[in-house]
Amino acid sequence: MEVAVIGAGTMGIGIAHVSAAAGHSVNLRDLEPNIVMDAIDTISTRLGSGVDRGALSQSQADTALDQLDGTTDLESAVSSADLVVEAIPEDLENKRELLADIEEFVDEEAVIATNTSSLSVTAIATALKHPERAVGLHFFNPPHKMKLVEVVLAEQTSDETAEFAEEFVADLEKTAVVVQDAPGFASSRLGLALGVEAMRMVEQGVASVEDIDASMELGYNHPVGPLELTDRVGLDVRLDILEYLHEELGDRFEPPEILRRKVEQGNIGKKVGRGFYVWEGGEPKDVADDEDYDIEDVI
Repeated sequence: MEVAVIGAGTMGIGIAHVSAAAGHSVNLRDLEPNIVMDAIDTISTRLGSGVDRGALSQSQADTALDQLDGTTDLESAVSSADLVVEAIPEDLENKRELLADIEEFVDEEAVIATNTSSLSVTAIATALKHPERAVGLHFFNPPHKMKLVEVVLAEQTSDETAEFAEEFVADLEKTAVVVQDAPGFASSRLGLALGVEAMRMVEQGVASVEDIDASMELGYNHPVGPLELTDRVGLDVRLDILEYLHEELGDRFEPPEILRRKVEQGNIGKKVGRGFYVWEGGEPKDVADDEDYDIEDVI
């Protein structure tokens, strides 16, 4: 199968990686050549790490890398694709415009997927002349490690498209959960509900950041706590999703003030080295002490 991944950010890199590793021919596209080349270098490094861990052979890694190509030209990226996955930032109008552009170049049988984590797939699909071929493929970060993919069915998604999407996920040796298009789908809605309550508990002085996370890791066997997970995802990303869910679902998803404050300060998590934790070498080293954050402002 030929797969085009549009957007060479964190998620696009991961989707391209797992698709190539599964034996698909992959074309990764972004706007700037250096972004595309850096993305391919990242995938090469990750494949090499997989060889070092014994997760795959050198031959398998070489084959996957041979399957991968990059471009800045949208038409060349998608014109022969059986599946196109857009993985650009969470902006409804930008995603709609991109899908409309993609449809101009793809075969009439091609499936067009969005990797949105919360936006309405039904709304995104209305940009297409043939919206029945649209579907959500919500991968989790990092895609090369996470086993779950949400297959999100828009109101327009055909049975054939849904079946195609589920088969593609299975071919990646991942598990598909099929959900109807609703705000936050299943995973983002449930995960954010827990994250929001954890942030409110910090605001109210119920427990420390570390103890709140430990309660979920040790008490409920979560691999990481809700506040560390927020750092890993990105506080800015979570704030954007919460703003959307607040509008769609009401006050229970109103973004906590501590989240707004940290985003305003630029403390948006692991990618900048500071969020609820201070990060060093890709791992949380200490709880962030925001000196200008006054708990009395929010309780």
